[in-house]
Amino acid sequence: MPTLLLTEKDVEGLLRMPDALGAVEEGLRALGRREATNRPRQRVGTRESTVNVMLASWPTRGYSGFKYYTTSRTGIRFWVHLFDVATGELVAVVQADRLGQQRTGAASGVATKYLARPDASTVGIVGTGWQAESQLEAVCAVRSIRRIRCYGRDKARREGFAKKMASLLGVTVDAAGSPEAAIRDADIVIAATNAPRPVVEGEWLRSGCHINAMGANRLETRELDDAAVRRCAFVATDSIEQAREESGDLVEPMKRGLLTWDRVHEISEVVAGKVRGRTNADDITLFKSHGIAIEDVAVAALVYERAQDGGIGKSITL
Repeated sequence: MPTLLLTEKDVEGLLRMPDALGAVEEGLRALGRREATNRPRQRVGTRESTVNVMLASWPTRGYSGFKYYTTSRTGIRFWVHLFDVATGELVAVVQADRLGQQRTGAASGVATKYLARPDASTVGIVGTGWQAESQLEAVCAVRSIRRIRCYGRDKARREGFAKKMASLLGVTVDAAGSPEAAIRDADIVIAATNAPRPVVEGEWLRSGCHINAMGANRLETRELDDAAVRRCAFVATDSIEQAREESGDLVEPMKRGLLTWDRVHEISEVVAGKVRGRTNADDITLFKSHGIAIEDVAVAALVYERAQDGGIGKSITL
C-alpha cells in the first residue's frame, strides 16, 4: 500500500470544525473506555531547537500514529505519521499545523459540551492568536453563543481579531481593554496565550462559568492564578500523566495545598460517562488542555480516509 502525503493545503480543504469535534469526541470516548492508548509528550533539544514527540493507538478504529514537531527560532513544524494497526504499514504522512489547530480547538469544544452550562451564551477570551480562532469556533459550535469579548496586548491586533471572528462566527465580538473586562461575567472563559504569568484571576469569574485553559504547557508557565483554580468545583485535563509534567496551572496550586491530584479527572472519563462533571448550575468547571496524541490520530484518520475517497494527496514511496 502506498503512503499518502497530505499537505497543509490538502488538510485545509478536507477538515472543518464539526468534523474535528466529532473525531476528537470519539477518540476521547475510546480512551475513556480503554479502547485506545495515549502516551504523553516527550521533548528533547538544545537552546537552538526542540523535538517533541507524542504517540497514540486506537485499534478499534484501525489506526495508530505519532505526531512530532520541532520548535526553533525559525518557527514550528508539525507532522503526523498514521499507521494501519493490522499491517503496521505507514498509510499517511500529514502536515499538521492546521490539523493541530483544529484538534486543539475541538478538544476545548468537547470539554465545553460536557462541562459548560447548557444556557451558556457569553464568552471571554484572553489571547487573539491563531489558536484562539479555533477555540472560539469550537465553542460556538457546541453552545448558542450571543456575545464574545476578546483581549490581546496589541490593540490593533485584538480589534482586527474581533472583526474577523464576528464575520466568521456571525456573533457580536467586542475588543476588550483588559483581561478583566474580557472575562468578568462571561459564561465561558478561554485562556489561549503564551503568557508566563496568570492572565485569569479568580475574582473575575462568575459563578457557574466554565474555563478552557490551553496556552500554558510547561511547569514554569501559568494562565490561571491560585484563586481561579481554588474556585473550581470540577477540574479536568486531557492527560493526568502529561499534566504532572507540564501543567504549572495545576502543579503550582498543589504545592500550596489548594488542589490534589485525586480531584483532577481526565476529560475522556467524562465523555465515556464514567465521571460526572458539572453537578450544579453554580459550579465553576475547568478544562486544562495540553493536547494529546489520540486527538491527532483521531483527526488524522478522518482526514486520511476523506483524502482516499476524494483522490486527494500524493502517493509516495518510503
